[in-house]
Amino acid sequence: MASTVLSIQTGRIAPLGPNAVPSAFAKSCVKGRVAVGQLGLECDEQADPIAHGGPDKAVYGYSAEHYGVWASDYPEHSAAFRGGGFGENLTIFGLTEADLCVGDVHGIGSARLQVCQPRQPCFKLALYFDDNRLPKAMVRNGRAGWYYRVLEEGVITAGDAVTLVERPNPEFAFDRLVEIVNFRSASGAEIAAMATISGIADWLRDAARSRDRKFAA
Repeated sequence: MASTVLSIQTGRIAPLGPNAVPSAFAKSCVKGRVAVGQLGLECDEQADPIAHGGPDKAVYGYSAEHYGVWASDYPEHSAAFRGGGFGENLTIFGLTEADLCVGDVHGIGSARLQVCQPRQPCFKLALYFDDNRLPKAMVRNGRAGWYYRVLEEGVITAGDAVTLVERPNPEFAFDRLVEIVNFRSASGAEIAAMATISGIADWLRDAARSRDRKFAA
């Protein structure tokens, strides 16, 4: 079955957790057509645009298939493991990290989006679920989701197909990049590749070009 956008979510900045931390982590489902700009979806906000916004984190995609596994692992949170539960903009059926390569270009509606980096969970994930275990679990299990860069602005709708338009780096699996970011396990050859391949997030390319040892095994 073709990969499909099951649901689209956007969020406004609101207090999160007992200390009322400003955050747009909590998302609501959007019906109908949604405009996609260079910095993300129409009406989607980021409380901390340095950590959570910008062109290389414009749109966050997450695999719908992961939610059932999360519910099995943490049944006490099963009601929250549904579209938008991890703060994603696009809940996508038929794709996981293992199906992607770094820099993949997807056609969704009239937009063109490029897979450029994995999500790195922060304390707001723990606040949303009131469970400090979940950020560490996301690091361990690799169910991180992926950030898109917007190559062509457009309009998307729930139910749109997710079509692979271009795969510039078929030799660099995205789930391997998740491991590198989470566990600092890159080989010298992988660091060299990260410094030159197209489509990867700018900060990852810059770190690789400086031979930043934080990625090295």
